[in-house]
Amino acid sequence: MDVYKFGGASVKDATGVANVVQIIKMVPNKDLVLVVSAMGKMTNAFEKLLKAYRADGGDWMKEFNSIKAFHEKVAAELKIPNTRLQEGIRQIFSELELALSKPPTDNYDYDYDRIVSFGEILSTKIVSEYLQAAGLENTWVDARTIIRTDNTYREARVEWAKTRELVKEKWSEVKAGFGSNRSMMITQGFIGHTAERNTTTLGREGSDFSAAILAYSLKAESVSIWKDVPGVLNADPKTYSDAVLLKRISYREAIELSYYGASVIHPKTIKPLQNEKIPLYVRSFSNFEQQGTIIETATFSDSLIPSFIFKNNQVLISFTPRDFSFIVEENLSELFGIFASYGVKINLMQNSALNFSVCVDSQRESLDAILGICQEKYEVLYNENCQLVTIRHYDQETISRLLIGKSVLVEQRSRSTARMVLVDGN
Repeated sequence: MDVYKFGGASVKDATGVANVVQIIKMVPNKDLVLVVSAMGKMTNAFEKLLKAYRADGGDWMKEFNSIKAFHEKVAAELKIPNTRLQEGIRQIFSELELALSKPPTDNYDYDYDRIVSFGEILSTKIVSEYLQAAGLENTWVDARTIIRTDNTYREARVEWAKTRELVKEKWSEVKAGFGSNRSMMITQGFIGHTAERNTTTLGREGSDFSAAILAYSLKAESVSIWKDVPGVLNADPKTYSDAVLLKRISYREAIELSYYGASVIHPKTIKPLQNEKIPLYVRSFSNFEQQGTIIETATFSDSLIPSFIFKNNQVLISFTPRDFSFIVEENLSELFGIFASYGVKINLMQNSALNFSVCVDSQRESLDAILGICQEKYEVLYNENCQLVTIRHYDQETISRLLIGKSVLVEQRSRSTARMVLVDGN
């Protein structure tokens, strides 16, 4: 049994949904679990709907109608010869409208999860019905019945033992329904549920993680993530024209790349797969006969090609105690606590006797609040419009080429990784 995950780009329209059929037909005798994201940019659209819903006056109908029209258009273009899909879409939008008719709660994250999760429910209904019409029998399963989490809304933590129990039980039911035929289950990425049956989400772009959870729970043979790139590249092709495909890397390398900001794989995806030694394939849905990248235990290929991660729109902030005392554990604990309380992730840090510097994403409101708190005790300096560059398996020639026309504000090097905070100009 394999797990296939289809992201929003792979099911962004009717053509994308039809393409899923061709991919599945490549493995006609294989049991499959399909994990599907919201279609295209629908998560963004649902976030706009949520914003309108929670605004004074709650005038959300325009956003609601736009989302409804999009899904109805995709369903119509697929030309499924029965009315079950249209009726299913109407029922889901009735449920969504009922949820929106109730006043918002005081908990934004709770409202986020119960509203935005409808994107995945809709996409999987459409994909499931289209597969049925194409002769690919499948069972639609609500992830809100099998992925058990705590109640940390928007970043829910998985309760692994209970989830594995629920997933195995549901998969047994699905297989029993197919008898000796190939079994196929389709469910949603990104979403889960609490013990109280409240909807939760696993973090933005969390569908990769959902695929890994299911693969771990069922001890799958492999996971394939179908994306709009040929696999894991050594750099973002949008900013680095010479990007090269990494055909084979280790779990360790994938975790390092995702930690530093590579966007191809969700950072939480790797650990459950590594625990069960389940290989992960990252493949192109437009060139689906190509193998793409395989992520596995072996490390021999990791250092063959340097990898680059560029994070733009960064802010470098430096703190110096006003009383000229040393930066010690007490200061660091205080500063970490302040950043954590505002949900600001530190991308790089460096300290000396009298100075502690951090590089963070530019989040204007949060950073203004942090600076306001810290300026009484610390002298605070900062540089905006910085770029954080991380190079895995670097050499000096590569670094020198990247520094042309740049000034280095902070530089760190280990045996395998070089990191620099850069600004334009020498």
